[in-house]
This record gives sequence, structure tokens and C-alpha cells, in this order.
Amino acid sequence: MIATTHSLRRALCGFGIAAVLAAASSPAGAAPALEPTIASLAEYVNAGTVPAADGRTPTAIADTGSASGSAGSRASDAVGEGPEMSAYLPAFAYGLLHPDAAPAGANRWDCKPSAQHPRPVVLLHGTWLNAYDTFSYLSPRLAEAGYCVFTLNYGKSGLLEAGGLGAVLPGRYGVGPMVDSSSQVAAFVERVRTATGSDQVDIIGHSQGGTIANHYLKFEGGQGKVGKLVTFGATHHGTSLLGIATLGRMINNAGIDIMGFYRPVIGAANVEQAVGSSFYTSLNATGDTVPGVAYTVVASRYDEVMNPLDLGFLRAGPDATVDNIALQNGCEQDISDHLTMMYSPRAASIALRALDPESSPTLTCTFNPWFFGGGGSL
Repeated sequence: MIATTHSLRRALCGFGIAAVLAAASSPAGAAPALEPTIASLAEYVNAGTVPAADGRTPTAIADTGSASGSAGSRASDAVGEGPEMSAYLPAFAYGLLHPDAAPAGANRWDCKPSAQHPRPVVLLHGTWLNAYDTFSYLSPRLAEAGYCVFTLNYGKSGLLEAGGLGAVLPGRYGVGPMVDSSSQVAAFVERVRTATGSDQVDIIGHSQGGTIANHYLKFEGGQGKVGKLVTFGATHHGTSLLGIATLGRMINNAGIDIMGFYRPVIGAANVEQAVGSSFYTSLNATGDTVPGVAYTVVASRYDEVMNPLDLGFLRAGPDATVDNIALQNGCEQDISDHLTMMYSPRAASIALRALDPESSPTLTCTFNPWFFGGGGSL
């Protein structure tokens, strides 16, 4: 078992490093152009795949749909606080071995909000991630600042239930249909409101987590129950998914039949996050925001997944405020990417200031390395 775990960890690190380096090796302007459709994404992935040994060719990625209540999509609490981490890679390794761990400071259900911080904070992870490996740096900082912090693992789905490749690995959640995930978040927020006695919560979402929060606000009764929404690298208007597509192709061409002949490799949630999907047509049909919410939207110029920045930014509608922030503005030495953004001291200070500008008015600026590091150091 130990040998298997070590092999898995080496393979995952190898695939992850190769995919990210591949994305970084060519400038943004040299990236292949894709039409904003799922069909175009499928053609791009399949164009570079090689047939399996028996001659079969991987089938095109199919849109699995997002019908609410589909079998297998579920959520669970993050339990048993794991250690605080300062970098994503060790947090990812810990999350593989402890897939349902809570980040330090979170899910203390006896926590009662203070007069200074009356709204509990709900943390929402992204695709192929979990509550621990996303928030093991930010969660303890929020708790130390006096917030009641809560989080869950949503979008848990099996390989044969539209979960895709992510469902094979321990702790890779946020893979199920996004409408289902939004319903799971809605139920969790009600539990938090009941436990804390608070009328409203604040939400911090990373990647898909920000998009799920938006869907919850618009379609799952969230309006009026959320005071502030802070997002990091959120797929508010979709992504080309080039990085994920490249990763799937690389694994397939390395001899592992992961592209699949019957199910999509990337899972329902990733397909739905493609620019131009029906999910986004519905999500943004009436505008980006809902009344009564203060939005803070943070994006990094070095994000491999969520770019260009404008795709991640929001436009304020009636009775809503939006603060769109490029992470590098005023702090060029922070070169955080999609994952290490959540291990950036500057990003953490932006979150704290967004939640309570009077208590946390100053933004941190320090070097934060791309991909390998976090917490302001290698």
C-alpha cells in the first residue's frame, strides 16, 4: 500500500508538472484558438490523441448535462482538522491521503459569530480539489482573525456518474454537475445559518467555487443570505480549458487509456465550465450580479486556467458592488498561479480586507512563487 501511494504521488506530480510547464512554455498569444463551444474543445482534445493498442479511438467528449439530482453527485463535511500548510504541493499530498480533512480553524460547529464579525464565512473549493488542499493556508488565518469558518466537499461523483478522471483520485471533488453542487452548497449554508444563528454568511470561492456561489445566489435561494462574495480565479464566464485538455491528451498518449471510450475524461463540471456552454448561458442571462451583495473578484495574470483576466471579472448590476482586482497590481513580485494563489499572503490579505476593511486595511506584498511555492517563499 505504501509503495502504491508513493507511485501514485510521483505519477500525479509528474503529470501536474508536465501539464503546467507545457502551458507555461508557450506564450499566451501562441495558444491555439478555440471557438467558444464544447464541440470545439472536444475536437482540440481528440485531434492529438493516438489510438489504443486494440485500434479503438477515444470518443469525443460529450456534454453530460447538469440535471439536478443526477445519481452520484453528493457532498460531505470536511472533518478532523489537518495541519496548516504554507504551500499547495504539500497540501495536495496531504489531501490525497486525508481526502476529507478540514483545514485548520474550520467547521468548529460551536463557534458563535462576534459582534465585530457577525457573518460566518463559507469556503468553497474548486474543480478536482477539496476543502483541505484549497484552504489549509487561508482558513487558519480567518479563524485567527476571529471569524467562524465553515467548509464542505461538494460535487463528489464517481467515474461512471459523470465525474471523469478526477473521481478516480482520492479527494478530487467538485467534479459533478454544477447544478447539483449548487444545491449542496445551499443546504450547507442553511446548516451554517442555523448553527450560528446568523441571517447571512460571507462566501469565499476559488475557481469553480466562485461560480457555484454565483449559481447559488441566482437560482438556489441565496439572495439575501449572503453579504459578501470573494472569489479567486473564479470561472465566472467560463474558460477554454486548454490546460486540462492538454493534460488529458498527455496522459492518454503516454499509454494510459484515460481519455476513455465511454465517458468524458474531464467530467461534467469541467465540460460545463467551457466558454459558451449552456450552463453559462443560463447563469449570466440576467447579468453578473444579484442585488444586495458586495463582490470582490481576484484574478492573477499567471493563472494557467482562468485567463484572460476579463473572463474572471464581473460587471456590477443594480444594488451590487464589484471590486475587480488583478493580484499583481501594486505587487509585481507575487507571481501566483491558479493553485498557489490560495497560498499567497497578498491574496489572504485581500480576502481579510474584503470581509472587514476597518480591521484589515493593509495589503501584504511579498514574493510568492508560481506552481512550486506558497506562503511567500519557496
